[in-house]
Amino acid sequence: MAEIRAEEETSTISKTFLIKPKLKSKPRTLPQTPESKYWSSFKSTRIPNLVSSISSISFSPSPPHPFAAAYSASVSLFSPLSLSDGDVSPSSTISSFSDVVSSLSFRSDGLLLAASDLSGLIQVFDVKTRTPLRRLRSHTRPVRFVKYPVLDKLHLLSGGDDAVVKFWDVAGENVVLDLMGHKDYVRCADCSPVSSDLFVTGSYDHTVKVWDVRVENSRSVLEVNHGKPVEDVIYLPSGGLIATAGGSSVKIWDLIGGGKMVHSMESHNKTVTSICVGRTRKENCGHKSMEDRILSVGLDGYMKVFDYGNMKITHSMRFPAPLMSVSFSPDCKTRVIGTSNGIIFAGRRKGKENVESGGRGNVLGFENISEPERRVLRPTNFRYFHRGQSEKPVEGDFLVMRNKKIKLAEHDKLLKKFRHKEALVSVLNKNNRENVVAVMEELVTRKKLLKCVSNLDTDELGLLLMFLSKNATMPRYSSLLMGLTKKVIETRAEDIQSSDALKGQIRNLKRSIEEELRIQHSLQEIQGIISPLLRIIAGRR
Repeated sequence: MAEIRAEEETSTISKTFLIKPKLKSKPRTLPQTPESKYWSSFKSTRIPNLVSSISSISFSPSPPHPFAAAYSASVSLFSPLSLSDGDVSPSSTISSFSDVVSSLSFRSDGLLLAASDLSGLIQVFDVKTRTPLRRLRSHTRPVRFVKYPVLDKLHLLSGGDDAVVKFWDVAGENVVLDLMGHKDYVRCADCSPVSSDLFVTGSYDHTVKVWDVRVENSRSVLEVNHGKPVEDVIYLPSGGLIATAGGSSVKIWDLIGGGKMVHSMESHNKTVTSICVGRTRKENCGHKSMEDRILSVGLDGYMKVFDYGNMKITHSMRFPAPLMSVSFSPDCKTRVIGTSNGIIFAGRRKGKENVESGGRGNVLGFENISEPERRVLRPTNFRYFHRGQSEKPVEGDFLVMRNKKIKLAEHDKLLKKFRHKEALVSVLNKNNRENVVAVMEELVTRKKLLKCVSNLDTDELGLLLMFLSKNATMPRYSSLLMGLTKKVIETRAEDIQSSDALKGQIRNLKRSIEEELRIQHSLQEIQGIISPLLRIIAGRR
């Protein structure tokens, strides 16, 4: 019996060891799609130490498309070309702000940059010199966005916590339209890519309004409800669709269809803070083309790429901090993302010349030896450009016609340098009434004419009074010059009384005005005689 039990125990033990343990399955990695490869090809460069949250990023429309980033009370400009070399230092920085910068916008030619801050001030800078050219102040609360229209260089759009959208005349530094309709903070806006008169704004009152500056009553022409406080809004390139971001969703609306919602993307876990339009390369039947995508970033640290043609997410990328802003360059080579901890992730896409490796490899260490080619003079050789003026162009040469350089007058040069008084004195010395009036009208536009008059010395004031005495009564210029004459006499009365030469100019001015009045009275008498005769003749006919 003991042997039988021992045999049973050994059999049971052997049976338990015959069962093989289950092996853990290897994690499956999904193959990368061509679009994921495209978005992953952006070589990410980290730009640290920008003090605080990156509130806004904007690309210049003109090549090589530098971008500006707003953080704290500063704006830094970066060159995308330097990112390829690993240089993360800004090319220039603007620090003339008294409060946190909230929004940036380049003009369509890339020469000017508009920036708003939380003090309610909007400033327009020359990008090259970083000089503030205009200071626009009308908002009573912090300004949250500023936008240059795509097709307009003369106006600006702004809005903020006072729930008012303002349409500015930049040259005159005044508000053209106050658009009221939102009931809470206005946080974002975008201008139509197909019309300079249309734009869209988003607010914390959950609404998105479409405005037309041609509408007389300043009311919105269309309104949609996002359902959450709106953080960002953009026009899609066709001009008939808009995308809105608020809460954890991005929604697409059809404006031509009366504001109908086309799709709602619910892929973020936290608030979506910024959206922009990006472009990806698509290959169909051997033909490569570019297709538009919506790039969205949120506080969950994710960047999502949304194909709104097929209504699906095509790529997703995680970053180590909450994301506050995103922008994509017009040449589709640079993608920039700003975080809440002052770090910029700038992705620069590699070109084909950097990706492809050079030519044929060596076989067994031996190189191919080819016959030396005949040297041809190419544009890369400096001798190509020293061939002489008698060299005739051949087929394929691009002919560059030299334009005649426009020579600026002295007063135009002084106006470009904002030396207003010197420009006025210079043009008065030339005795050209058309140029003098043109300079005066320019100074009126800049609101500097009266200041120039008050700073003139006695001799310069004599020149001005001599010009006014000769030309103030001319009908073509009288509307401007008579008003200026009155202001000159009022502001410089003491100087005129203390100088005999200036008194003589005033007497000449008085005589010319009295003579003009006498002529006008005579003309009115003649008109009174002729008009009854003309009525009699007209009655007989």
